[in-house]
Amino acid sequence: MLAVFGALLPLAASADIVGKAAPDFALRSMKGPSVRLSEHLGEVVIINFWATWCGPCRQEMPLLDQLYGKYQLAGLVMLSVNIDESTEPAIEMAQTLKVSYPVLFDTRKEVSRAYDVSAMPVTVLVDRAGVVRYVSEGYKPGYEKRYTDKLRELLNE
Repeated sequence: MLAVFGALLPLAASADIVGKAAPDFALRSMKGPSVRLSEHLGEVVIINFWATWCGPCRQEMPLLDQLYGKYQLAGLVMLSVNIDESTEPAIEMAQTLKVSYPVLFDTRKEVSRAYDVSAMPVTVLVDRAGVVRYVSEGYKPGYEKRYTDKLRELLNE
């Protein structure tokens, strides 16, 4: 029983935000214009918080890009939120990894505080009504399968 519970721990929320409205934000995008979360009501949103110094983030980003490519036409929006103080390394990393989803900059860490981000990376799934439905801290190979399962569930609602 403990093994089963331990395996479910990464599925538990890192914050008390699951089941609550996702905190709205507007952040500058790598491509220029700001992106506001509330503009995506009616769509399923993955918000991925990451940093350039985070090895698991670098490992996860291409896999998230694959998910984005596969489910974008089904109504998935992917927002990648970098928390570095400087945008240049984040831009370089996103370009090196060739991610196709929007990269946003939280240099003042206001958004990451609103989402109670205390680890890297943190992945948040928001349903079409703007409610946080899933939070995952950290990344290990295989976590993308969990995201896919939750994502399919939300896209089918």
